Amino acid sequence: MKVEQISVFLENKPGSLENVTRILKDAHINIRTLSIADTTDFGVLRLIVNDVDTTVKILKENGLRASRTTVVAVEVPDRPGGLHGILEVLSQYKINVEYLYAFVEKSGENAVIIFRFDSPDNAIDVLLKHGFTVMPGEKLYAF
Repeated sequence: MKVEQISVFLENKPGSLENVTRILKDAHINIRTLSIADTTDFGVLRLIVNDVDTTVKILKENGLRASRTTVVAVEVPDRPGGLHGILEVLSQYKINVEYLYAFVEKSGENAVIIFRFDSPDNAIDVLLKHGFTVMPGEKLYAF
């Protein structure tokens, strides 16, 4: 039920992100979703891709700092309050959300929210108990 995410540390300068996407394009890696957080000098690119092992390998071969992180993907109805329903349950169980990002494949259907929890196993148990759909990595990688 967990998903492997790749975090890449990038200099905050023109061409850094393009370099990563070129490397992945040339290796035929499909980016399923991504998020970028920045500071003045550096950024953290977070990626869900179709081939985690190859991606980490080729990024490192190209001199980039890449690491794996465990995250949880949850389907939520694409409507007002969809995210709130999940957060309300997590709050009741005192589960901390370290960060999240989302994507929608088709508007009006389900969104997929990628969560980084301080306690992913506990979060998965609580979400499943309350009827939320937690996506396995294999499904998300091939989405």
